[in-house]
Amino acid sequence: MKLLKLSLIVLILNSCTTAPPKSPNDICEIFDEKRSWYRASIRTYERWDIEPSITMAFIKQESSFQQGAKPERERIFFGLIPWKRESSAYGYAQVIDGTWDLYKQEAGRTFASRTNFSDSVDFIGWYNNRNSKNLRISKKNARSLYLAYHEGPEGFKKGSYRSKPWLLGVADKVQRSANNYRVQFTECKDELKNPFYFLFN
Repeated sequence: MKLLKLSLIVLILNSCTTAPPKSPNDICEIFDEKRSWYRASIRTYERWDIEPSITMAFIKQESSFQQGAKPERERIFFGLIPWKRESSAYGYAQVIDGTWDLYKQEAGRTFASRTNFSDSVDFIGWYNNRNSKNLRISKKNARSLYLAYHEGPEGFKKGSYRSKPWLLGVADKVQRSANNYRVQFTECKDELKNPFYFLFN
């Protein structure tokens, strides 16, 4: 009986999990497969003026579109025993607890969840809009926005990223993803905007 209950719980949890897109390198394919993701990305753009190409590039880098992504655990005793995680980062956008609480308060999203795609892209829009204004970063500059996203506003001001070659490489990668997504989205945005598109595809 206990085994049956456990199996049912696992089945329910799995049914609530959203699988990553089949073609993560093509924003048109992603939005064709995940229609609610397209709508959420457009809402974020309308609210925060952050392009879908950038929000999607951030999520691709942070979680590979994994809903419940978490940082890997540290390992002790010669790397044999898993220990605590490096941070409280969680979900599509890999947001730490304190920053998520600030977002919910300032953006008026009391019940937002880091495992909800719509909430996650809205967070990325909110955070990048905030950093764009406070740090005078262009909203089209995915590289600098990502550096501020990773290091935080104060770290970005201090230039903490300059001593992290690996992070500069990741930021370049995010910029390339955003550029590719932007070109792709230009080709399909009119189709996706058509109210009849999702009815017949």
